[in-house]
Amino acid sequence: MITFEKKDIEKLPHLNKINLINSATGYKSANLIGTKSRDGISNLAIFSSVTHFGSAPAIYGFVLRPTTVRRNTYDNIMESGIFTLNPVFEEYIADAHHTSAKYPIEISEFDKTNFEEEYKDNCYAPFVKGAPLQIRMKFLEEVHIKANGTLLVLAEVEKIYVREEMISNDFFIDLSKGKIATVTGLDGYAVPNSIERHSYQRPKK
Repeated sequence: MITFEKKDIEKLPHLNKINLINSATGYKSANLIGTKSRDGISNLAIFSSVTHFGSAPAIYGFVLRPTTVRRNTYDNIMESGIFTLNPVFEEYIADAHHTSAKYPIEISEFDKTNFEEEYKDNCYAPFVKGAPLQIRMKFLEEVHIKANGTLLVLAEVEKIYVREEMISNDFFIDLSKGKIATVTGLDGYAVPNSIERHSYQRPKK
């Protein structure tokens, strides 16, 4: 096996280093976060850090890089308190990846991709039309991570929309039935298949 010690990692060129570190933790969720500015300009950006922080109440969170430069997603969430989560799905992986491009605030990523805005139930932020799973989120709090200046944004689930064929009798959402993608590192995408599920485990006697 190839070994990378801390000193070796620190000496790597920037792109090589972030590829190594971002891919070493395995497959991650790939979500499009939809927001809208107070001026009515929609924004769509891909995030690979969305994760579950609790079910009662239902809380998800994601990490933002330091806000030393303008972050349209963050600014829009701070203004409206509302955003949407829309998983990346197979048909639009290339468009989803393109939302990582740094457009000025007056440009909507919806206008630069094949994604369409969808609004429902008076949600201020746009959903991605056609996404097999859509989640409305309400901002709760932000946690400053001192070690590297990043922000952990925590939000509460307000509403979930999911295609009927994706949800089982015990309310498990089978993402593979929606051809939902996952990401490795910064730019490696895969569409996994569900292999098996296991029951809740207890200690063996």
